[in-house]
Amino acid sequence: MGPWDPTWRPDPTGNRLIAIRAARRGAIVSAVIFGIVEIVAILVAPPVTELSFEPGAPIVVAAVSLALFSLPGLALLGAGLTSAALGPRPSAMSAGLAMGVGVPVAAVTSAMIGAFFVVGFVGGVDRGGDVAGTLLRAGVTAAVRVLPLIALASVTWVLLVRRVARTA
Repeated sequence: MGPWDPTWRPDPTGNRLIAIRAARRGAIVSAVIFGIVEIVAILVAPPVTELSFEPGAPIVVAAVSLALFSLPGLALLGAGLTSAALGPRPSAMSAGLAMGVGVPVAAVTSAMIGAFFVVGFVGGVDRGGDVAGTLLRAGVTAAVRVLPLIALASVTWVLLVRRVARTA
């Protein structure tokens, strides 16, 4: 339902605008926190060394590139779970659990799509598929290695989202 719907009416309470702003803030917090976690995960996962976009490129360039590819997925997950994080404590705990489970999936999926298109455009579709497959294996390995960090970041995300929403 939106302004194009014939039954749409403005929200006199302002709750719709508050929810939109909270979702935006949740998306930004998610992208920042989990983007940093992802860079750490990429640096500790040995298979990522195969993913250099150019031979001889430093691993940090690959790590930052993959983290940038993952930011849209992480932000969308954060925006989607913000309303649950702002609810009662059991709802917020379930949102934190959903973040912990969903972050590796969202990050790897988004990075695979971005890497497939970039590498596929530059080096051909076969090379893009190879990089996407290697990225899937590397992403699973990296997520398992930094699982405690993901759990800590999920709790931090819930606490920050609840604090930011209260101050806004």
